[in-house]
Amino acid sequence: MTEQMRLLPLQRLGAREVSPGVLNFGVFLPWVSAAFGNRVWVKVIHEHDQFLQDIPPEMFELVHAEDPEHGDFWSTEIDIAAHPKPHPKSMWGEAGRYVYRYVLENPGTPGAVDWIIDPFAREFGVGKLSAVTMGYVPHQWSGAEAAWKVPALADLILYELMISEFGGDINRTIARLDYLADLGVNCIEVMPVSNVANTVDWGFLPIGYFGVDERFGNRKDLQRLIDAAHQRGIAVILDAVYGHTSDSFPYSYLYRQIAYSENPFMGAFTKDYFGESTDFRRALTRNFFFTVNHHWLDCYHVDGFRYDCVPNYWDGPMGEGYAALVFHTYRHVQSNTAAGGHWGRFAGDNGIRLIQCAEQLEAPREILEKSYTTCTWQNETLDAAKQVAGGNPADLVALGLRLGLFQYPAEATAGGDRLSKSALQYIENHDHSRFVCNFGTVLRDRNDLLNEGDRRLWYKTQPYLIGLMTAKGIPMLWQGQEFAENYAVPEHGWGRVLMFRPVRWDYFYDPIGKSMIALVRKLIRIRQNRIQMRRGEHYFYNHFNRYQSKGVLLFARCWEEHFSLVALNFGDQDQRVSFSFPFAGDYTEELHGEDNLADIEQKQVVWLNVPGNYGRIWTIDAEE
Repeated sequence: MTEQMRLLPLQRLGAREVSPGVLNFGVFLPWVSAAFGNRVWVKVIHEHDQFLQDIPPEMFELVHAEDPEHGDFWSTEIDIAAHPKPHPKSMWGEAGRYVYRYVLENPGTPGAVDWIIDPFAREFGVGKLSAVTMGYVPHQWSGAEAAWKVPALADLILYELMISEFGGDINRTIARLDYLADLGVNCIEVMPVSNVANTVDWGFLPIGYFGVDERFGNRKDLQRLIDAAHQRGIAVILDAVYGHTSDSFPYSYLYRQIAYSENPFMGAFTKDYFGESTDFRRALTRNFFFTVNHHWLDCYHVDGFRYDCVPNYWDGPMGEGYAALVFHTYRHVQSNTAAGGHWGRFAGDNGIRLIQCAEQLEAPREILEKSYTTCTWQNETLDAAKQVAGGNPADLVALGLRLGLFQYPAEATAGGDRLSKSALQYIENHDHSRFVCNFGTVLRDRNDLLNEGDRRLWYKTQPYLIGLMTAKGIPMLWQGQEFAENYAVPEHGWGRVLMFRPVRWDYFYDPIGKSMIALVRKLIRIRQNRIQMRRGEHYFYNHFNRYQSKGVLLFARCWEEHFSLVALNFGDQDQRVSFSFPFAGDYTEELHGEDNLADIEQKQVVWLNVPGNYGRIWTIDAEE
């Protein structure tokens, strides 16, 4: 594995108010030296003035210096209050947010290279503008934050959301946290909040990494959201996009504009599936993203990350890319946890509870076995569920195995550390159409982008949802799934990421939404109250003639004396199937209590009634 990753000196980088009314700007621009005739300025304007034609931005030249590790460093300090106003009507000198960008004069490039975003900006203005607040008052964390503990991996019930679609902005998302807590969610996976160039965007082509995009809110808003989530028992993990960037990202844009043959940050690394590839062979790249992780963990108190598109920077377990990043992040959290403070949230009975979740769809087992990843996305369950929705009973075998995370490790030892491991279980996420679309779609205005699943067929999704919430692994819901949201998402094209699909909260109140959310609430409650659902072994009863041929899938979850049998019927007709229970006693049917089984003898063969497009859960133990 590569050498130790180091934190970049954020106290010298980006725009910061170093004393009242005085702003300091600092940026690494490797290979851009004053010795070769380069000059750098920063353009600054009060946010209030930016669209006024009589008030241009003020320009200040930066001074060049050599950093012993990362080379060319440019900086300047501006006394905003002492600098004269550019216009009588200007807000210059007043407290508030100032937007800025860098400008480079390079002797080999005709004209100035303008619109260089600050890669270390903590705030952002409209579009591609960096920002800094003069007179910023930091968020005061609640007293309860010191007592917050990240839930154990096995106990997570995950909910993926995009702030703009789920709540509209951060403040309105905070208002929905009580709803999520009441639902039973204890971890939210937030799609990228980093700065992007577009107003409507999923966020997977970042141009700024150290702050919150202004379309969602600001730094303090997100800190308030995380503080409020923790107070309600909800962990927060952020989508982290490190294997690729936008072509407007400054280390991509600048070096392309000055036509350098090499780049100190960007370049082909492993697989270039998407965007501009980041090169983890470069020390600046490795240290940059390690510092990004530290910043979000320390400044925002996030509880972990969902690492997007891991194949773009997975170069093996001993490589310089993904494996090194999650290892050094784990070690960094481990050392800080021992010091206490807000880092104490990661201290668990069985080790560090930092959530490091990979999107490694190509090799999900390998990423768990060979890195400090604690959990991973995997599309195997979703793909198997889609095959079953196509109507072939033989595909139930694959689904039964996937619901049990067949051949996935539950724990692994890496670097002397024993880590719990798991995989996410989902049938919906931001990347795919709602599951009801597998049973029928409705075309709107002859435009494929406006396709929707036929909500009248919502009931067909029920056995899949029951299986998801009782399966081995970490169950994940995608925003609005709990009340039958039904958007379709194209498989390819910009319409996937540039289409705004707000959660339709009115669905919560209609008959379909009411039925669906009642089921979800019941399933989450069962999972919370049954240790076998969260930590137990999974036994798939693979008997085609007895079960799969009838469209029925049976599996059990067992933890010591705690036993539950889950029976799912994916067909339209009710089915009767036989089963020999391994334990004697009384079995309670947990979904409706209509088919309780009394005085069952050990290994007694019982005929079970399983309703169509639904399921049953029989449990022998008492609740925890």
